Amino acid sequence: MNQPGTYPLQAEGPARHTDLRGLRALSEFTSGLAEEHDPEKLLERSLGTMIRLAGAQAGSVRVVTSDGAHMRLVAAQGLPPEAVVEEQLVPLDCGLCGAAVRDDAVRQSFDLEHCAEHTASDYFREIGAAVVVPLTHMGQVLGAYTLFFAEKRDTPEELGLLFRSISEHLGMALENARLLRENMRMTLVRERQLMANEVHDSLAQTMAYMKIRLAMMQEALDASEQARASKHAGEVQQALDGAYADLRELLSQFRNRMDPLGLVHALEELKTQFHDRTGIELAFDNRTTNLGLSVDEESQVFHVMQEALANVARHSGAKHARLIMELAGGEYRFTVEDDGLGFYAFGQPREGAEQHSHLRHHLGVNIMRERAQQLDGRIEISNLPQGGARVSLVFSAQRASSA
Repeated sequence: MNQPGTYPLQAEGPARHTDLRGLRALSEFTSGLAEEHDPEKLLERSLGTMIRLAGAQAGSVRVVTSDGAHMRLVAAQGLPPEAVVEEQLVPLDCGLCGAAVRDDAVRQSFDLEHCAEHTASDYFREIGAAVVVPLTHMGQVLGAYTLFFAEKRDTPEELGLLFRSISEHLGMALENARLLRENMRMTLVRERQLMANEVHDSLAQTMAYMKIRLAMMQEALDASEQARASKHAGEVQQALDGAYADLRELLSQFRNRMDPLGLVHALEELKTQFHDRTGIELAFDNRTTNLGLSVDEESQVFHVMQEALANVARHSGAKHARLIMELAGGEYRFTVEDDGLGFYAFGQPREGAEQHSHLRHHLGVNIMRERAQQLDGRIEISNLPQGGARVSLVFSAQRASSA
């Protein structure tokens, strides 16, 4: 049932086409939606558009709060300052705006006494009419625009239809912005967890190793066993050098975020920098024509390859390495191979590998596996028959194309 003085602007017959001016405004309006990722700036900019389009004197836009019981003022234009202060937060069922939100319908009214009383402002007693346009997405009301007119006049039905179309586009844009924020939040949490794991795998275990060796060195000093104390001191120094190198590598990884030009460009840049940093020759063999990965998928692949190459630099003793991208059998396969000592943990070491086996706790395999799980993929690790090691990230191309 309508409140006294309020009228729905619903089409009772076939919807008439808006005029060319309205269509141009709608086209101009919708073309800019994808360029604005801040929902409140989007609503404020859209408010000005709707005021100009309707020939209104003033306007405001509100969003429903997370508790679903109130509406919060996002922006206002043309309203007196005292009214803006009072309108910052209103109950969801407040006056004309509440009626439009409750019924999910564009509404107009020529009696704004309720607004005048709520804000203690005579401004609303001088207003001729008001129109409220709810913001909706998939049946859920997200907020409302209110437009105030100096004269008491009916709003043309076609303008009401145009407002409704604009509100639906805005509702979709707001929902997309919300989903983007949630995705960014989840990505941030995931990256922080992976960062913590990387620090644990590289630095924490080395520090625990040094702590044990320091205790043993102290015992040797207390027993006046100089030779044993010197041996443990050398082990601590070696571990400290390794920890320092690991820290520099971690800082380099954290700074080298995903290249905005895409995965292939990022890996080419990684190839260029790798030899300068490590002295190891790196070949890049791209056997794909079109990856078709999302931004998040490209980021996960990049960081797995970065970690695999970091392991080559830290532990392999290799002189040459190769990074291979290929698509075969419905699966993406990203591989790093080297001609180093191989993985002690995954097979029999080559001659001379025993002296490097204590470094193998730094492999970062868990980090790569966690990133692979984000792609519903797997990490394959093996020693090569001719010597060296291979690490591959494998995941379904069908999964990637539907992401």
